[in-house]
Amino acid sequence: MHVETTVDINATPEAVWKLLIDVERWPEMTASIDRVELLDKPIALSARARVHQPKLPAAVWTVTAFEENRTFTWESRSPGVTTVGAHELVTTPDGTVTLHLTLDQKGPLAPLFAILTGRLTRRYVTMEATGLKTKAETA
Repeated sequence: MHVETTVDINATPEAVWKLLIDVERWPEMTASIDRVELLDKPIALSARARVHQPKLPAAVWTVTAFEENRTFTWESRSPGVTTVGAHELVTTPDGTVTLHLTLDQKGPLAPLFAILTGRLTRRYVTMEATGLKTKAETA
């Protein structure tokens, strides 16, 4: 399964990045996240976080790529499925930001996960992008 969404945010890249990497405060931005526990601080390459979402089991995510002020990717593994979530900020010519979120699932059980949770997952990714946009533009 592959899910992606892009939103333009009328805020500085620094402001958006600060909100994006403050993963423990994500529940303030979106109803798609109940709680995030950062297991390794600060968030950086190899850091882990336990994410609790409505209707889904808690999952531990490990940061696998990190470029300050630009992007981070993390992945979560469960039996039969690896889920990879990427968060990328692109600065526009006018100094605002385009946020690009992707989520990919692979593995032998990925097709089953797509059937069972695909619609919910797409909705959650959109909610997360919209929530970050709203928080950044009203901060």
